[in-house]
Amino acid sequence: MMTDPAQDKGVLRRIGSGDRAAMKAFYMAYQRTVIAFARSRGMDEATSSDVVQDVMLDVWRTAHKYRGEASAKSWLLTIARNKIVDRVRKGARVEYVDEVPEAIDDTPNPEAITISVSEAGRVRACLDRLKAAHRTVMRLAFYEDLTYDEIADIEGVPSGTIKTRVFHAKKLLLRCLGTR
Repeated sequence: MMTDPAQDKGVLRRIGSGDRAAMKAFYMAYQRTVIAFARSRGMDEATSSDVVQDVMLDVWRTAHKYRGEASAKSWLLTIARNKIVDRVRKGARVEYVDEVPEAIDDTPNPEAITISVSEAGRVRACLDRLKAAHRTVMRLAFYEDLTYDEIADIEGVPSGTIKTRVFHAKKLLLRCLGTR
């Protein structure tokens, strides 16, 4: 899985020149990210898979236009956001899901796993209660580890708006989790 921004940019250059192996590597590295992003936007699993296909097809077709100003992940999620907006505008059915995808704790300690699952469930339930805009910025900032500027590019709003959304989302999560 690619994690180095310079490596990602190199892979996109190779995709832009028609390298199928590079496209396969990029797809394998980012398909789950796009699915999780689509799910956080209210898409059901089938629609999320369709969005991945649409996004990756766009990557294949337009990688030669990638200028490298934004990170590959940010560029990819901007494409995903646009595909999702297009689907909603075209009247595609949008279902809101009850869960937010999360990483699985591989710790062999059963007690730690039980506590972790319980806490993750509480966080997931609280995230589900947030407005879509707050839920999305939290996912991008904390699950995808994007900067506020990258999130602002994806969302098409000023970075100050993203900072405000994260601030309010954190306060709402703390209140929901009962730690404040």
